[in-house]
Amino acid sequence: MYDNYSEALFGVINRIVQSDEIANDILQESFVKIWKNLDSYSSEKGSIYTWMLNVCRNLAIDTVRSKAYKNETQNQSVEDSVNDIDKSTQVFGKEDFIGLKKVIDKLRPEYLELINKIYFEGYTHDEVSKEFQIPLGTVKTRIRAAILQLREALKENE
Repeated sequence: MYDNYSEALFGVINRIVQSDEIANDILQESFVKIWKNLDSYSSEKGSIYTWMLNVCRNLAIDTVRSKAYKNETQNQSVEDSVNDIDKSTQVFGKEDFIGLKKVIDKLRPEYLELINKIYFEGYTHDEVSKEFQIPLGTVKTRIRAAILQLREALKENE
């Protein structure tokens, strides 16, 4: 599992935390959590990758929201800031390893913006609602529609 999914999952985590070192720690913690909770996975709810992606994404978001992370990012040196700027200029991370970018790019533009913010940048539905100035219910409806569209696109690629 690690060989097949670690690069893609690392890319998603790294987009959220913006640090290779922290992303590696979260990836390791994620795989431990995945291993311990594998019996909670249900194929009826989605693919194993989707389940693993949610575990990783949730741990990354929890890390970013933690006090320790906020304190650490406020106390960065100038050299670290330069590295962060270099990373932020990358167009897309390693999640393209499994061809995910091609499938996501087929989404309608309004869905694509929301998926990128929520799943790859770690925004909450409420934060996206405020940023794009659209009702929370509309955000949730569009995310649901985007997921259904992605599910269909992935079935076509199988």
